[in-house]
Amino acid sequence: MIDFNNGSFCKLKKVDNASMADKITPLLIEGEEIISSYKAIRDFVIFTNKRLITANVQGITGSKKDLTSLPYKKISVYSIETAGTFDLDCELELYFSGVGKIKLEFSGSTDIIEIGKLIASYML
Repeated sequence: MIDFNNGSFCKLKKVDNASMADKITPLLIEGEEIISSYKAIRDFVIFTNKRLITANVQGITGSKKDLTSLPYKKISVYSIETAGTFDLDCELELYFSGVGKIKLEFSGSTDIIEIGKLIASYML
């Protein structure tokens, strides 16, 4: 499970949903679809129409994965920070009632406003 005291995923870049589908398809429930996928070096984050799934890939071979399911209905507050002139990364902070906060840091080319709208459409 994510360490909610230090729940941070850094330098996520958008990747093709098809390339990530095999990693989480067994977790998806009926009617759940992948909306967008982001990957760091080994870790990844997937937004579906029902929840956010994070993966912390562990070990030398990367065969061990810690997958955390974060339903949108548990988000109480979220914050987005757009990229700037010198700070090229954008950020998403999500506060989940009962568990805590996670921070996702994306490359500057990520459309963080679109991610914010996605979160709002499912949590409100």
